[in-house]
Amino acid sequence: MRWDRFFDDLEEQLASEWEAERAALDSEAERLRLSRVPLRDRLTVLAEQEAASPPSSFELRDGTVLVARVGGAGADWVALEPAEGRAGAALVPISAIASIGMPHAELLRSARAVAPSAVRDRMTLGFALRDLVRRRVGVTLHLVGGRALAGTIDRAGADHLDLALHEPGTPRRTGDVSGHRMVPFDAVLWIRLEAGARPL
Repeated sequence: MRWDRFFDDLEEQLASEWEAERAALDSEAERLRLSRVPLRDRLTVLAEQEAASPPSSFELRDGTVLVARVGGAGADWVALEPAEGRAGAALVPISAIASIGMPHAELLRSARAVAPSAVRDRMTLGFALRDLVRRRVGVTLHLVGGRALAGTIDRAGADHLDLALHEPGTPRRTGDVSGHRMVPFDAVLWIRLEAGARPL
């Protein structure tokens, strides 16, 4: 009888050790998977969140905080839909994000796997800006130095854009243009689109 109990205890101990080893391997596999997840993929998952989900708080490198929901993500940018108010959507280079605040459940959910997308990989900031050029959307560029420039993007190159300066909320007309600026993408922290306009 004692031997039966002894062998039962040994079996339980061995099963427990195997379970602990399997859990450790699962944890290590999950850590390895997470080590390969780029921020862009996590933002893509956040774009799929339900409208009832609380918005996230995006702190940018200049200290600006945008409370918004993710509308979409490209190769190197994210589109943010404001949580409140009538402000237009924002287009933010991922490199301009300093931190993102959100409830813990959303943080965990954002870490799930995302299927690779060749289309998303080709949708760079320049691609998104060229769409704004085609649609003649009025914008306000918020630059690294703290300055804001309002107008319409006339052209978007590989790493820069040409902006026709004019009053916010007015259409681009030759007589209303007060100047032109060539702006490198690296100088742009975020872009506010005119109210009602959406990126892509």
